[in-house]
Amino acid sequence: MNKSAHRITKATNEVRDLLLEKNAAYGDSALKPANIFAKGSAVDNIACRIDDKLMRIKNKGLNDATEDTIQDLIGYLILLKIAIEDERTQPVSDNISERTTNGIPIVHNRRFSSKPNLDWWETSSTGTTSAEWTERSEEKASGDPMGG
Repeated sequence: MNKSAHRITKATNEVRDLLLEKNAAYGDSALKPANIFAKGSAVDNIACRIDDKLMRIKNKGLNDATEDTIQDLIGYLILLKIAIEDERTQPVSDNISERTTNGIPIVHNRRFSSKPNLDWWETSSTGTTSAEWTERSEEKASGDPMGG
């Protein structure tokens, strides 16, 4: 094994060990959120944690103070990959009340968009998507039918 391969193995093992340790300590809460306060899916909640880590790096820069943040970010990206795989492979729940947004039940039918920051959730009561809802909200706020 060359020097780079050894360093890659060492770094990935460190992240793996940290991820497994935290997953055990937190009771698998990243992939199976308790939804006591935050009501998002595993993907939503992990994405929020990733945003927090990225903001810390943005505000503090890349330095010794953010080294742990980088390891945490790598771990959250691995968890995000697993959560996305879970959403794609898990059957739609018969219990539609498992997830709501502003009291509107959401069908677990997430389709990941190729556009940044645009995920689609079909709502059971209105038949609209979150992107359509956002566009309507922007139109209403600006008074401009084009949302601008």
